[in-house]
Amino acid sequence: MDALQYKSADPVTLSHDGDIAVISINNPPVNALSQAVRKGLVECIERATTDNSVTCIVIKCDGRTFIAGADISEFGHPPLEPQLPYVLEKIDQCTKPIVAALFGTVLGGGFELALSCHYRVAVSGTKLGLPEVTLGLIPGAGGTQLLPRIGGIELALEMITSGKPKSVQSLSDTGVIDLTVDDSAALLERTIEFSRNVLVQQKNIRRTSKIVIAHHQEYAQLFSLWRSKIAKKMRGQQAPQYAIDSIENVLSLPFEQAMQEERRLFNECRNSAQSHAMRHAFFAERMAAKLTKYEDDALALKIHSVAIIGAGTMGVGIAMCFAQAGIAVVLLDMKQESVAKGLSAIESRFHQSVKRGIISGAQLTEAMALITGTCEYRDVGDVDLVVEAAFESMEVKKQIFSILDEVCKPETILTSNTSYLDINEIAQSTHRAHKVLGMHFFSPANIMKLLEVVRADKTDQQSLKTVMALGKQIGKVCVAVGVCYGYVGNRMYACYGREANALLLEGATPGQIDRALQQWGMAMGPLAVNDMSGIDIAYKARQENGGYSNDPHYFRAADLMVEANRLGQKTAAGFYRYDKDNGSRIEDAEVLTFLSAEADRLGVVQRSDISDEEIQYRLIFALINEGAYILEEGIVDRASDIDVIWLNGYGFPRYLGGPMFYADEFGLAELVAIIKGFKKLTGKGHWVIAPILERLVETSEKLALQ
Repeated sequence: MDALQYKSADPVTLSHDGDIAVISINNPPVNALSQAVRKGLVECIERATTDNSVTCIVIKCDGRTFIAGADISEFGHPPLEPQLPYVLEKIDQCTKPIVAALFGTVLGGGFELALSCHYRVAVSGTKLGLPEVTLGLIPGAGGTQLLPRIGGIELALEMITSGKPKSVQSLSDTGVIDLTVDDSAALLERTIEFSRNVLVQQKNIRRTSKIVIAHHQEYAQLFSLWRSKIAKKMRGQQAPQYAIDSIENVLSLPFEQAMQEERRLFNECRNSAQSHAMRHAFFAERMAAKLTKYEDDALALKIHSVAIIGAGTMGVGIAMCFAQAGIAVVLLDMKQESVAKGLSAIESRFHQSVKRGIISGAQLTEAMALITGTCEYRDVGDVDLVVEAAFESMEVKKQIFSILDEVCKPETILTSNTSYLDINEIAQSTHRAHKVLGMHFFSPANIMKLLEVVRADKTDQQSLKTVMALGKQIGKVCVAVGVCYGYVGNRMYACYGREANALLLEGATPGQIDRALQQWGMAMGPLAVNDMSGIDIAYKARQENGGYSNDPHYFRAADLMVEANRLGQKTAAGFYRYDKDNGSRIEDAEVLTFLSAEADRLGVVQRSDISDEEIQYRLIFALINEGAYILEEGIVDRASDIDVIWLNGYGFPRYLGGPMFYADEFGLAELVAIIKGFKKLTGKGHWVIAPILERLVETSEKLALQ
């Protein structure tokens, strides 16, 4: 290639390979479309267009990926010129062919830019996507108009409403990619070669804006089906429906008008409460990974091997997480039968993943080869980290940790998957309390994103950093939390469940409570969740933690179910009855009889005036108030960490941002007033407002920013 001929506003440069102009973007780490990049692109395109020696233009990126999206530092600020739609119009209308050289992860505006180019060459394995809906947005620079014109309407509907990227291989028959290159090192050479072939074949410039899709009757049915599908799958979300509307404009509006309408819908989404909430969630997850209060020189250790103690449901799921990340796993249980059953369950779940296209057969084989089973503690002596996932009993766990302390090498980190128990007390059973902490996975562990990393009083910074890094390596959203009963998520969930149980005694039905919370936005109602997970699990935890509450009403409804051996779906009866043939949930009059009799015994007067709003506010405000106490006690570093936990572990609607963010949006003054009303209504001492809430009302500050 010739020496550099022109340098625009950093970080975009223009050089030549004979008659081919090469525009290079170098904006680490992900070549985001910052204002400087946009400005540089326009300048380079204009210069190459007016250069008579240039016959074709290639746009490429340096570093590890083609453009991976917008510059997040510009989020929430007035747009800077030139805006991306103008840049992409320049590309589309260029009088010389423009070819994009794609590799890495081509997302958002990066994919829209590629679609605006006249041709696209990509390295095998490249991921392409329009993830804007995950931020409560739609593509705003032409994605809803460009992708359907090139790849077809159904592909556009799938990719844009889901926000999920697709591999180049899966797009091979769609027209999105003109040439796939196997060797990434040869990408630029092959793209220049492709450009010259375009010129030799005297192909016309293929402007995406000029592609017309004929209107067929079946499209009306297709859009109707997608609207219904998305309304059910992404209940309550505005952006996916707006995306469908914008894609449909491909059929009815001229390109320029459809682009204007897309921008109008984009701006409406951007200014919406939902997008504000989802952008908060995005930044909160990035912040949660940072241990800002615990910075020192300690470096995270590299974990090459782990042991899982317990081959039950949780142990199996946890083992899968590590094996899928390429980490060797020893699965230990005291009975050979349990080990064999656990290994079989792992293989079965991996086979299910293969059937669903989540992993390949080769990946299954590789993962299973990393997992071995044993009944002997001596076989875990050399591992780098242990996750204990045994029965939820302090006595059992202390015994296990005492043995692990003896058999494991001194540098091994010992962790527990306990959901409720005191990590400090567990650590006292070892001589390495500085290397003991919690790794609280959520069930099913191989699917759920959240990992609460519980730092005990004596946990050192190296161990904490190591586990946080390891969690990220196995694909988890990690949040560091302190020690208290139930940590963050389950401690708050206990307050949420407490109110559901209280309302059952007061006269609400399980169906009414669950429907109210689903209508509010939760993925499932609390009582249906209890039935699914097993009512006895939390019951046993309460028994283990005797004295947590001396209120005779506390979870009395759940206790009744357990005492009647109604444990949920596994016994075909819990708060609901379950059809033995198809497992469908059925409201059960027998439950109401139990509850009415218990209310009489406890002197609770049942009411017929319990509204859906009262149900929603009592449950949601109970967990918000408890979250505020948790923040004030220093169990989390930031209020937004609580939002991350509830978004990723408990089905809190992402478009509401998390409980702390929602409290701000609802209004702290009104929330505090309603909580005071609940104390008066119920007479319960637990409706004491967290002091931080009243302070924030006085100072007009935001809870989610604390």
